Amino acid sequence: MNSLSQEIAATAARMVVEEGLEYGSAKRRALKQMGLPARTALPGNDVVEAEVRDYIDVFCADSQPAELAALRQLAVVWMERLAEFRPHLSGAVWRGTATALSDIYLQLFCDDPKSAEIRLIDHQVRYEVSTVQGFQGETVDALSMVCSCPGLSQRTLVHLMIYDRDDLRGALKLDTQGRSSRGDSSALKRLIEEVK
Repeated sequence: MNSLSQEIAATAARMVVEEGLEYGSAKRRALKQMGLPARTALPGNDVVEAEVRDYIDVFCADSQPAELAALRQLAVVWMERLAEFRPHLSGAVWRGTATALSDIYLQLFCDDPKSAEIRLIDHQVRYEVSTVQGFQGETVDALSMVCSCPGLSQRTLVHLMIYDRDDLRGALKLDTQGRSSRGDSSALKRLIEEVK
């Protein structure tokens, strides 16, 4: 990897940790901040993630583990509440790079795409609907809620990505480094226990 790509990744990583940006938007902002053309080749997410881990080790080692634990506990709560929809955690909370500024991303695999929304309405949970790109490049609905995170004494965004039940098979493939991009509540609870 060239030094420019590494510098872009390091700048993006700082924005991910300090501002809670997602990798894509952090990389684009890094180009802008560095005065580089929009067509500049961007580093891969795995390179940015490595830089995020390095940044956390240097600047957040005293606070990040507790923040991650609090977000994972909140994710478990929502995964148990929505167990009928086969929830899987993804993103920074799953990968272990989350800070207090990170959102929680739960992927739900539903028989009926409206069933999760009906469940939230029945329990008087306020949410907003948006459309986002799914993990296979398709468009999926996202139900976003602002939830209290007791471990952080703050409010956290929880996003429920709505997938078809059959999409679960493709969701369990490993990434290029042999890691799972998501995990169910049992896998998350194992991660929580390993850190203790």
